[in-house]
Amino acid sequence: MSDFSYELIHTDKHTGARAGVFHTPHGDIETPIFMPVGTAATVKSLLPSTLKEIGTQILLANTYHLYLRPGSQIVKQAGGLHKFMNWDRPILTDSGGFQVFSLGDLRKITDEGVTFSSHIDGSKHIFTPESVMQTEHDLGADIIMAFDECSTYGCDKKYAKSAMERTHKWLDRCAKAHTNGEQMLFPIVQGNMFEDLRVQSAKFVRDYAECGIAVGGLSVGEPSDVMYRMMDVIRPYLPENMPRYLMGVGTPDYLLEGFERGIDMCDCVLPTRIARNGTAMTSHGKVVVRNGVYKQDFTPLDDKCDCYCCQNFTKAYLRHLVNCKEILAAQLLSIHNVHFLLNLVKGARQAILNDCFVEYKRAFYADYYGKRQS
Repeated sequence: MSDFSYELIHTDKHTGARAGVFHTPHGDIETPIFMPVGTAATVKSLLPSTLKEIGTQILLANTYHLYLRPGSQIVKQAGGLHKFMNWDRPILTDSGGFQVFSLGDLRKITDEGVTFSSHIDGSKHIFTPESVMQTEHDLGADIIMAFDECSTYGCDKKYAKSAMERTHKWLDRCAKAHTNGEQMLFPIVQGNMFEDLRVQSAKFVRDYAECGIAVGGLSVGEPSDVMYRMMDVIRPYLPENMPRYLMGVGTPDYLLEGFERGIDMCDCVLPTRIARNGTAMTSHGKVVVRNGVYKQDFTPLDDKCDCYCCQNFTKAYLRHLVNCKEILAAQLLSIHNVHFLLNLVKGARQAILNDCFVEYKRAFYADYYGKRQS
């Protein structure tokens, strides 16, 4: 694991927000960082070269989807994900746990693992901690996630505790099955929305963390104040000397609130998903480009943005593309949305280095939401 290390460069003296560098075999990652999601080994509509141009440092790919198509053995034969998708920077693969637990009636959970039916063709499969580790080894990402059970928001404490304990047992099995020293295994904190379970889980999984720890089971439908409270509760129990990854978070407020609570890494499909639906995140809030108000609006999408989309096209043209269902609409809006979040995070890092993160967050909120927030 000598190719992995984390340097804590600076901590904001007012909030504890962190700026660091995560060293990996495929390059350094300046943290905090947002990771665009390439579910099926591609960030939808964006070329790898475009992702690099807008500052992407690391991508996330999905084990569940790649296991089903094209199959992890195909990716392995191609030389691993880096060669398969022509991406020479760091890659993180999730374990597929969230996807299989989202299948509802199509899956059955036991202590051994999860039996599920493919959402593609109904074929039967089983994920165990050992099989997931083998799949992630085949995929060859730099950072791999332990197989966990993500209990649903609103479940009772008895079920949440059972899912957490199963996650801990599976983590131990994952750690024993993980034999590839060129990949870093991140354990995942669970415990649903129960403070004592979250603390118990953080204490347990940190002993398995070598150079990275993840927080799962948040941003799954709970109110934002509940999510923030869970992060506050576990923060004292997360290791200082390694990156902390908050899974599945991609709205500007969740990113900034996570960073303020010591989070270093986040990911989400949101920027490209809403782009395909004709929506953009801008400095002045969300813009639904398809709306008629933009029919004769010949101004840029965001007057504060220097991305390719904003520098070359108008809202009127983007609206035209969206309403004509042109592929270029998804491409341009995805370029903007990913660039927007990466730029937001870049500014947050600089604010941390300058000990002015609170001021940075307040100024952003004032523009984005049209009012000051604490």
